[in-house]
Amino acid sequence: MLNFDEARFLTIQQGAVALASDIDAAIAAALAAGATNLFFLGTGGVAYLMEPAIQLLQRNSSFPVFRDYPAELLVSENSNLTANSIVIMPSLSGTTTESVAMLDRLNAIGARVITLTGHADTPLGRGGNPALVNFAADDTSSESFQIQALLVALSVMKARNEIADHDAILAEMRGLPQAFLATKRAFEPKAEAYARIIAGTDYHMFTAAGNMWPAANYYATCILEEMQWIRTRPVHAADFFHGPLELIDKGVSLILLRGEDEAGSLADRVASFAPRYTDRFTVLDTADFVPDGISRRLRSLLSPAFMATMLERLSAHLEVMRHHPLTTRRYYKRVAY
Repeated sequence: MLNFDEARFLTIQQGAVALASDIDAAIAAALAAGATNLFFLGTGGVAYLMEPAIQLLQRNSSFPVFRDYPAELLVSENSNLTANSIVIMPSLSGTTTESVAMLDRLNAIGARVITLTGHADTPLGRGGNPALVNFAADDTSSESFQIQALLVALSVMKARNEIADHDAILAEMRGLPQAFLATKRAFEPKAEAYARIIAGTDYHMFTAAGNMWPAANYYATCILEEMQWIRTRPVHAADFFHGPLELIDKGVSLILLRGEDEAGSLADRVASFAPRYTDRFTVLDTADFVPDGISRRLRSLLSPAFMATMLERLSAHLEVMRHHPLTTRRYYKRVAY
């Protein structure tokens, strides 16, 4: 595979899965101590990666779950955020400015903060209770963080007797690194062709539904806009027919990411409409590339992570094709803002 270190990738994803017991213990301890709600406080792209787990909890658990912006909480308040809150704070670098500042606020409030980072010797790598570290880089972090977020959600539901197949899911997750690798291999022969679709125009609309929506939002915003300077318009498939459909015309690129959860009908509605009005409609469906041996349950829960592992292959070809490395920035961490 193009520009891909298989051993490094497997090590990182195995490290994420291996955090299961630490996450379980941290959640169980917090709930036993009387925690009354759970906050996910990520900044930027990593916050998107938490959203499938947030959705899973909000729809399958009665435990109150919130998602908020650290930057906003620093200038405002949320009355639900108290000393009885569990806070999940992810940051790949461990140095995200808003998150580091928010950590001080959370410590003053007395909330129990569980940090998820890629680097130990950093403010967030040292500041959690506990601080859980799994080294990763941009090209491997999506799957890692989505695994960790799912483990948090599963632990909450396990502790509250709200899930019957927790142990079966965890047992199957041990094979995830190899399953991701198999998905990459299956997608690689088509990755260059999909990259040419992205490179073929400087504007794309992205849409998806269910737990795949955050993956569409993440890829459009954090990869194509930030790392490739390509203009995008991400829109949830449920909102597509309430305004954005009027932008569809011949030559307008619309890219649909389809997962394997119950929201497939929303994606299908877009898929039945778009080809009638644009000649640049593209569908990426995890069902076409994920190994057959993966259970329907796990495919549903982790479709966004399988999509991320496919899109990484697309990005590897795209940066070569456009002579634009994914690490190139104009402003991000380069100028004061």
